[in-house]
Amino acid sequence: MSTDTASTDTSTDTRSPAPHVADSHDLIRVYGARVNNLKDVSVEIPKRRLTVFTGVSGSGKSSLVFGTIAAESQRMINETYSAFVQGFMPTLGRPEVDVLEGLTTAIIVDQQRMGADPRSTVGTATDANAMLRIVFSRLGQPHIGSPQAFSFNVATVRASGAITVERGDRKTEKATFTRVGGMCTRCEGRGAVTDIDLTQLYDDSKSLAEGAFTIPGWKSDNFWTVRVYAESGFVDPNKPIREYTRKELRDFLHKEPVKVKVDGVNLTYEGLIPKIQKSFLSKDREAMQPHIRAFVDRAVTFTTCPECDGTRLSEAARSSRIGGINIADACAMQISDLAGWVRGLDEPSVAPLLATLARTLDSFVEIGLGYLSLDRPAGTLSGGEAQRVKMIRHLGSSLTDVTYVFDEPTVGLHPHDIQRMNDLLLRLRDKGNTVLVVEHKPETIAIADHVVDLGPGAGTAGGAVCFEGTVEGLRAAGTITGRHFDDRAALKETVRKPTGALEIRGATAHNLRDVDVDIPLGVLVVVTGVAGSGKSSLVHGSIPAGEGVVSIDQGAIRGSRRSNPATYTGLLDPIRKAFAKANGVKPALFSANSEGACPGCNGAGVVYTDLAMMAGVTTTCEECEGRRFQASVLDHHLGGRDISEVLAMSVTEAGEFFGAGEARTPAAHAILTRLADVGLGYLSLGQPLTTLSGGERQRLKLATHMSEKGGVYVLDEPTAGLHLADVEQLLGLLDRLVDSGKSVIVVEHHQAVMAHADWIIDLGPGAGHDGGRIVFEGTPADLVAARSTLTGEHLAAYVGT
Repeated sequence: MSTDTASTDTSTDTRSPAPHVADSHDLIRVYGARVNNLKDVSVEIPKRRLTVFTGVSGSGKSSLVFGTIAAESQRMINETYSAFVQGFMPTLGRPEVDVLEGLTTAIIVDQQRMGADPRSTVGTATDANAMLRIVFSRLGQPHIGSPQAFSFNVATVRASGAITVERGDRKTEKATFTRVGGMCTRCEGRGAVTDIDLTQLYDDSKSLAEGAFTIPGWKSDNFWTVRVYAESGFVDPNKPIREYTRKELRDFLHKEPVKVKVDGVNLTYEGLIPKIQKSFLSKDREAMQPHIRAFVDRAVTFTTCPECDGTRLSEAARSSRIGGINIADACAMQISDLAGWVRGLDEPSVAPLLATLARTLDSFVEIGLGYLSLDRPAGTLSGGEAQRVKMIRHLGSSLTDVTYVFDEPTVGLHPHDIQRMNDLLLRLRDKGNTVLVVEHKPETIAIADHVVDLGPGAGTAGGAVCFEGTVEGLRAAGTITGRHFDDRAALKETVRKPTGALEIRGATAHNLRDVDVDIPLGVLVVVTGVAGSGKSSLVHGSIPAGEGVVSIDQGAIRGSRRSNPATYTGLLDPIRKAFAKANGVKPALFSANSEGACPGCNGAGVVYTDLAMMAGVTTTCEECEGRRFQASVLDHHLGGRDISEVLAMSVTEAGEFFGAGEARTPAAHAILTRLADVGLGYLSLGQPLTTLSGGERQRLKLATHMSEKGGVYVLDEPTAGLHLADVEQLLGLLDRLVDSGKSVIVVEHHQAVMAHADWIIDLGPGAGHDGGRIVFEGTPADLVAARSTLTGEHLAAYVGT
């Protein structure tokens, strides 16, 4: 019997084999996420698919994608390194979530701007410069040295002396050392030199004793600044500066640091110019207080280095050429042209390197950045450009089964370029990767395999999953995103008449080609064009100064976790004064950064415990229970509320509280009204600035600037980070600004804003040296009717004509 069974079992089994257990892990599971405003969120995200996260600004998209999924993936990867290596890495705390399963390695491609270090360029940030330096060190004639000889970050070093070798018989021998670098000695690789206007530092008709210094904060009795000069013995404190001898003036302005004794205290004396350079010019201009920034702007001028002509490179580095082109010329070329030049180099000895370099440069062109040059300072890139530069590293990657996380990859992209970006996202997915995208643009949401819609509102009104499923399911769902998904703004029937014009003549900033244009005043003007066509160069680089222009760009807000909307907008000052007046005490008591701070946590509300190479632990302060103030301060009330309760209010709540009754404070109410006008009514006054999204930060800036007296407002892509439903509110705000007598100039790609404009200025026709010209001026209706430009074609398709 057993033999029969054996013989009949030899037939082929046609049933499909059971799935391998490894193939069952095809979901990223998130259970009980509570980061920031998330309310116990649980979602299942399919792997190797394109998932788009939607929802109004502040609904919790970034908290779920970046603060939970990507943060935990990165933390777990960091934990695979030894404790020694972890000590050098940023410490990441575990996100507040019950279960996270099925995570893969996360690569985050965010919109953080690249550091504004003067030595950082597009070339250094993408390794294209490193490859180009090797090419020149191999093929350049005359040969001047290794790749370091072409680097503007490496200085030439020479040294000689005796070295002792402790080996067997101890022997001392003479040695010389030389390293050839490519740094320009005059500007130290920065491309620009600073020139200090001495008349802004002191009044030379006065002596130091008479208070000659005009530098902010340098008072005549200041021990560390003025007195160290007056009592150093190098200069006569009672003699006017203009009467100093040549030696006294040299010691006063340029002397090397030297120890001196003032009133029995050892201090360091150094010349005034190096002192100013160290104390003012080494700091980031944007982080300075307004009066210090105004002083620096008055006293310091930045001019192109006369020795290297702004190329940052030494004469030797510029002398080595390949076919008549030196490395400075190559870096100054538009990348699309440079890619062609590299492909024209036929040298078998460096063929693999040339192929890799050409691929990297082609990636720039493919991603829509072919108009940049490698010597473009990294700090001048917009958020969208910086994000696309970071993407270049991943386009040619051989990695698969990786989670790519994108933060609004279409920011700063013309509708013409969004299709190209969509193709790149789909390519990454088709290689077997999981692609997670936080996005508002319907063109990108439409290509998703899976959609997660968060909301229903923002801040405390958000943090829940309203919908999960396909794009068609989203359209049919009753969520805010679903209802507004197919919204299309209509062209204006009537446009406003201008009250004047802002004349720009012969504009040549960056790629502009001698542009003459009259920007109408008293109306809503929208400046459009593909990315790199010259919009920002025209609006930010060419509008004449002194025209009462208030410029609100996309730069990050500087501030620690102690900063919040109340401190940033100046709202806290009238609130503190109102509390002080009502209770007969000092205003400083109502500041968590001053006298009223809880001694247990120094006003931070939390106690941070550093655990060296392990993730630090943040615990709520037991003394103040997170309220940040001393108990005695919370005994003082205004309108029945203490200061911590007021800071916990939302903008809308606080507007009602300070608008009437016992707590009525007109100065505070005016600021709160402006915050509500820009759509930030849901923010709490004490929410740390570090937790705000990009869109929230820009609107916070807009609210702050709305009180300024300028007559011309320049906005740079105010729809960045805005949900489809909020764009309508933004258009209403722009209308109110114009109707109140302001002139509003908007650099924008969003078709709804274009359709709402009174006047459109379109630049192009392409990017880089293919742009820089005005290709259309007129009303949106004329642009749609003509369809003569890329913008016209896309706007016509959008409004459905």
